[in-house]
Amino acid sequence: MRDIRLGRRRILIDGVPSLVMSGEVHYFRLAPHDWGDRLDRLAEAGCTAVATYMPWLVHELPDGSVDLTGRTGGHRDLTGFLDLAAERGLAVIARPGPFVMAELKNEGIPYRVYARHPQVRPVTWDGAPVPTGTLDYLAPAFLEEVDAWYAAIMPVLAERLAPRGGPVAAVQLDNEVGMLSWVSNSPDLTDGVLTDFAAWSGGAFGGLSPRSPSGPGSPAFHHALGAYNRDRYARYLAFLRERAEAYGVRGVPYLVNIHGTGGGRGRTYPIGISQLYLAYRGQPQLTSGSDHYLGDLTVGNVADLYVGNAFMAAVHDADQPLTSLEFEAGTGDYGEDLALMVPPSALELKTRLCVAQGNRLINYYLFAGGVNPPLDVPAGDGNDRVAFTGERHGFAAPVDPEGRTGPAFAAIRSVLSAVRGAADLLADMDEEHDDVALGFVPDHYLTEYAYPGDAERRAIVADLERFRGMGSRDVVARALLLAGFSFPAVDLQEDFGPGRVLVLGSATTLAAGVQRRLAAYILDGGRLLLAGMLPARDTDGAPCTILAEALGLSAGPPVEGSAGFFPSVRAEAHTEGHTEGHAEGRVGGRAEGGVGGRAEVRVGVLQHLIAPEAEVLVREAVSGAPVGVRVRAGSGQAIVLTCDYPCHLDFWTGLLALLGARPRHTHDAPVPGIVVTSTADADGQRLVHLLNVSPVDQSLVLSRDGEPLFGGRGIDLPARSGLMLPEGVGDLAWSTCELAGPGLLRRRGKGDAAQVGDRLLTWPDDPAARGQTVRPGQERPAPGHSTPSNGS
Repeated sequence: MRDIRLGRRRILIDGVPSLVMSGEVHYFRLAPHDWGDRLDRLAEAGCTAVATYMPWLVHELPDGSVDLTGRTGGHRDLTGFLDLAAERGLAVIARPGPFVMAELKNEGIPYRVYARHPQVRPVTWDGAPVPTGTLDYLAPAFLEEVDAWYAAIMPVLAERLAPRGGPVAAVQLDNEVGMLSWVSNSPDLTDGVLTDFAAWSGGAFGGLSPRSPSGPGSPAFHHALGAYNRDRYARYLAFLRERAEAYGVRGVPYLVNIHGTGGGRGRTYPIGISQLYLAYRGQPQLTSGSDHYLGDLTVGNVADLYVGNAFMAAVHDADQPLTSLEFEAGTGDYGEDLALMVPPSALELKTRLCVAQGNRLINYYLFAGGVNPPLDVPAGDGNDRVAFTGERHGFAAPVDPEGRTGPAFAAIRSVLSAVRGAADLLADMDEEHDDVALGFVPDHYLTEYAYPGDAERRAIVADLERFRGMGSRDVVARALLLAGFSFPAVDLQEDFGPGRVLVLGSATTLAAGVQRRLAAYILDGGRLLLAGMLPARDTDGAPCTILAEALGLSAGPPVEGSAGFFPSVRAEAHTEGHTEGHAEGRVGGRAEGGVGGRAEVRVGVLQHLIAPEAEVLVREAVSGAPVGVRVRAGSGQAIVLTCDYPCHLDFWTGLLALLGARPRHTHDAPVPGIVVTSTADADGQRLVHLLNVSPVDQSLVLSRDGEPLFGGRGIDLPARSGLMLPEGVGDLAWSTCELAGPGLLRRRGKGDAAQVGDRLLTWPDDPAARGQTVRPGQERPAPGHSTPSNGS
């Protein structure tokens, strides 16, 4: 029996903080005789848990009965798979839906449900049918069907819960709730939904056609529709949890996964957080998990992952840890067309960053491929299988459908060896942050719906998409991270106290309540860096200049660059502590695509500020008009930057220095691409995490608060690699090997070696090698032979 619970943003197993490293294996896509092999591969890679969908579509038979024991086919023997995982000592993360997606037809919902209850298929804008397989989550007929499915599967899980001596350690509720409606811009607008919305909103939009909203009142309606769906999804997930508990699943954590990455980027990921955070924030023994597909991790998108984790944490309570329920693994060749090949190093880098930010559970998805079984009743859809991927599935996985391992398998094994070596430290450590926090405005991401015929709504969404979150072109967050800052995020829609410098990527739209909080924060002594546009309207489209008035600022209309107009700006010398002026900088990025072989054109936007009492930091090059100022208001101050400034790291660190914030960690690496943060526990033990996401090898000296670390010795960090280095850890010390060369970290008083870093070798599987030091170029000793240790 094991007690598993969430507390202090940790996963506590029998009261001990623990890391859970998992891989997704779909038993229903494998022959039972292959299950043991795949679970053994999982353990070989270093995982301690297996996650799996449990598809309703697979287990329900044509007569409506449910087979969970394999009486009609081995691929349905869920009980056998769970018991085999228990025999292997693997915990199980159960994902029983009802929606599971996983490239299954109907997203894993049986055909019968659609045929029997056509009324639960939503209509959307203009009364058109939705283009996806989604259903009205709160339709009574659908909830009755879900209850019957839970009545079948939840008792099977309940019998095998960890507190009862079984393997089931956590249960995910549904999958990617709200995602289908968002990505298709097709909100559910059935008669039942509209009646419920009218009751929720108090009939505030009675004069507007909800299926074709346009004209006066449309901005307010769209915003309210997004907020309503947050509440609707929360009610749906509460229903699922209540029914699962009614059928015996109690005493283990529940999980909700957050969707939203796309095209190798995470810019839209906070939409998923915005949709679902009311469903889990503050709910006991329930937390969220990321679901991200970023491909490679590079200078361009490393901030996407970092900020996604930070935004998730910003809406968690004091007990809810970060987790990752679909952590992309494999080559990325999802179309089996070799159009994409993600290097294995990306998997290692992403693992290291997520662990450093406090992810306590990582589930590699998909770990092992398989075969899609045929439908019991052919659908005449070209393959007559349960999924649209054809016969083979998971061909990009670390273990392919035939059981062959690919490069990603070795990458998982390598990075998990490093993580396991320091797991007892990492599981009870928190990321240390600098005196900076990124502002998160959930309502900036209520943009999943826009009526196609409403130009005003489309313009508001475009404005938000351009400036929100990580800032225009993501420059603000990218500059912070690559300049050495490690930072949390703060939910600006909730009360927040004084402290760190707030950094906000601001659009023209900013809710009155948020503007009021920011104004009070500054007047009471707070510090703010606002980058983007000066807020001028509320979420309903009404004029709102609360923040601007508190700062004594006003602004002209946005000035857009074009193919024939090239706005440029010049920063004043003191913004970076220099004595000379700076060269002009073009604002903006590059337009999409060249025409006729011509080069792409740089475009951008700026906004002239009217600030007679302000200190000017940045001016438009030609007119001299201010586009960046520092103002003092009350006992606080703010820097407002209304131009799309390039990602010059010294410029952004200079702005923050004016507000009194500097990164603790600095280094002298010659090329941007080093990410550095640290984790520490209550006893002051610390690990420094270094990532080189650039494509070049780098050498650097790392300092903390201006003092060189590790005796000022240089650290060689190859391209696309990472290290975990002990610093200030009481019972840990480096061997006499150079930091840049192979070595190992030993724990005094314990014989086990702990690997930290790609080139820091240890062999925990070989008792004779424990506690030994490995010098550069030295080979692993044969089992039973010893190597003298020079470590302390």
